[in-house]
Amino acid sequence: MSTSPAAFPPAATVPATEPDAGGRPLLTFAAPRRPAPPRHLADLDPAERRAAAVALGEKPFRADQLAAHYFGRHDTDDPAALTDLPAAARERLVTEFLPPLLTPVRVQQADGGTTVKTLWRLFDGALVESVLMRYPDRATVCISSQAGCGMNCPFCATGQAGLTRNLSTAEIVEQVVTAVRSLERGEVPGGPVRLSNVVFMGMGEPLANYKRVIAAVRRITEPSPSGLGISARTVTVSTVGLVPGIQRLADEGLPVRLALSLHAPDDELRNTLVPVNTRWPVREVLDTALGYARRSGRRLSIEYALIRDVNDQPARADLLAGLLAGVQAHVNLIPLNPTPGSEWDASPLPVQEEFVRRLRQRGVPTTVRDTRGREIDGACGQLAAAL
Repeated sequence: MSTSPAAFPPAATVPATEPDAGGRPLLTFAAPRRPAPPRHLADLDPAERRAAAVALGEKPFRADQLAAHYFGRHDTDDPAALTDLPAAARERLVTEFLPPLLTPVRVQQADGGTTVKTLWRLFDGALVESVLMRYPDRATVCISSQAGCGMNCPFCATGQAGLTRNLSTAEIVEQVVTAVRSLERGEVPGGPVRLSNVVFMGMGEPLANYKRVIAAVRRITEPSPSGLGISARTVTVSTVGLVPGIQRLADEGLPVRLALSLHAPDDELRNTLVPVNTRWPVREVLDTALGYARRSGRRLSIEYALIRDVNDQPARADLLAGLLAGVQAHVNLIPLNPTPGSEWDASPLPVQEEFVRRLRQRGVPTTVRDTRGREIDGACGQLAAAL
């Protein structure tokens, strides 16, 4: 049997956008077509893995053994540890199922070593970043779903960089697996610990890479050896408001949390801060996101970056409160993090406190995000994958 990549099901060309139910593209932002990443174990569901093993001339259960190592024991970075695989077939299986996907270029630490940002180079030279954060009661990894981003939000470093390409399912999952390994090996201060939370809040718009993101969520949440066994209730998918993608996500039946990057309660301002608002305005986006919350039983998270003299006025706090009073939503206020060349800044503390007060006065649950990794450009809106 051939051991070439052709033994796997052919990899489709990764599109820059996904179509909606009517076959129309969700976005107008497109990236050049690029070669597809090498096929990896994490790109395949259990049946596809077994079929690929048979295509290599191996028994189907060899794929299950590899999956148990990758998803269950997280030790496939050392092929010598795969002692339950025949020595004669081990190298071939590792080569075909576990090609290298992410190469670390730079690792930076902040917050006493409990925040770790890694710059990764992909097979084609594209760059992405992920951020691992350890707290007293949890450990969270913030992962990327695209290299760059096509949303063009002017206050976000990633959006200003433009879209390079979508990540494959395995490139997304591998960011989580490397975080799991790092925590289990005690490489973050505080000793070994399990990864508890995964947030799709790194580079890219997750719902613009819908199919691969959903497949990655399944790999992350399915029990070992099919997946990593992380609870879907501790996985958050963020979006700037791609209405067809939110509707599709509701149909998946996955109890992940949805985070809506709103940033303005009125269309006039949001058209400027979040350009896709010209296609799906505030009321439509919010109604769709709240519909997801009702169907999933998960409270909607509203992400709102507070920008000095732009969206932090008391009148906008009142307008936001009016939209959210009495609904299944929580506001997560984010003091704007500085980005190179930006003329905007975070709101002063008294302005922030007044914004919070007005929301809470109307009964809207509100918290201010604990900014982590700002000094290493690892905080919200700062990921730019710069060398």
